[in-house]
Amino acid sequence: MRALLVVNPAATTTSARRRDVLIHALASEMKLEAVTTEYRGHARDLGRQAAESDDIDLVVALGGDGTVNEVVNGLLHAGPAPDRLPGLAVVPGGSTNVFARALGLPNDPVEATGALLDALRDGTERVVGLGLTSGTPGTEDEAVPARWFTFNAGLGFDAGVVGRVEQQRERGKKSTHALYVRQVVRQFLGEPNRRHGTITLEQPGEDPIEDLVVAIVSNTSPWTYLGNRPMYTSPKASFDTGIDVLGLSRLSTAAVARYGTQLLTSSPERGPHGRHAVSLHDLDQFTLHSKVPLPLQMDGDHLGLRTSVTFTGVRRALRVIV
Repeated sequence: MRALLVVNPAATTTSARRRDVLIHALASEMKLEAVTTEYRGHARDLGRQAAESDDIDLVVALGGDGTVNEVVNGLLHAGPAPDRLPGLAVVPGGSTNVFARALGLPNDPVEATGALLDALRDGTERVVGLGLTSGTPGTEDEAVPARWFTFNAGLGFDAGVVGRVEQQRERGKKSTHALYVRQVVRQFLGEPNRRHGTITLEQPGEDPIEDLVVAIVSNTSPWTYLGNRPMYTSPKASFDTGIDVLGLSRLSTAAVARYGTQLLTSSPERGPHGRHAVSLHDLDQFTLHSKVPLPLQMDGDHLGLRTSVTFTGVRRALRVIV
C-alpha cells in the first residue's frame, strides 16, 4: 500500500518528536510519503493531488478537524467516488478531534495510530456520508464554491463563537476549552439578533421555519466535546443517514441558561428541546436564508458571512479506514 501522510505542524497536541515517532510507526507498514503543510489550504491541495494520482491508496491526515476537512475537500474536489478514490485515515492531533472520535478512534494520537495499523492489517473500513454546502441559486451567494463538511456546520451564533476563537488564536492564544467558553459568553453579550431571529429554513415540500436565531447542522453525533464530555445537539445524527438540524428561535438570558444546561446534560437519547427549539432528522437537502449576513462555520472553521446557504446530505461519500 502506498500512502500520503499530510502533517499539520501546528497541531496542538503533537510535538515534533511525537510526530516523528508516529511517522516511523506508519512507515513500517506501508510505503509512506510524509508532507508537512505550509499554508492554509495546503492540505486540500495535497488531497486533490492524491485523488488525481494513479498510485496512492490512502491519505492519512495527522492534525485536527481543520486538517481533516481540507484533506476531504481535496479528495472530493470532483465529487464522491469511494470505490475509486484513495481511502482516508485520521490520526488526531487537534484540541477536539470531533471527526476522529465520532468514528470511534482514541483521542490520543499514539493509541489512534495503533488502532489505524490494526484496521489496515484487518482490512476494516466503512463508507460514511458527508454534508455539502453550496451557494443558493438566485441569491447573492450563488457563486460561493461548494464545500464539504464531515461532522457539523452552523449559521449564526455558534459560527460567531468560532470566529472569535480564531481571532484569539491569531493573537497567540492557545485553543483550549476555557477559551471557547469565554468566547461563548462574549458572543452572547454582543449578539444583536438573539431575541428576533433572522434565519428561515426551507426544504422541498414543507412549510418554511422562520425567525431562527441559530441553526446547527450535524452530520454525526455528538456535535462536539467539552473536554471529555460529548455534547449532543442532534442525537440521532449519523454518518449513515442524511443531515440533522437543531434550530433555536430565542437566545434570551433565560433561554441560553436552559439550552446551555440541556446541552451540558445531553445524551445519545436526548438533546436540547423546548418551545423555542426545532429538531429535524435525516434531511437530504434544505436551505438557510438570513435577512442579514451571518457568520458560517464548517467543521470548526469560520468561513465568513453568508445570507443564503444550501445544505445537502450525501450518503456513502467517503471511504474511511477505521
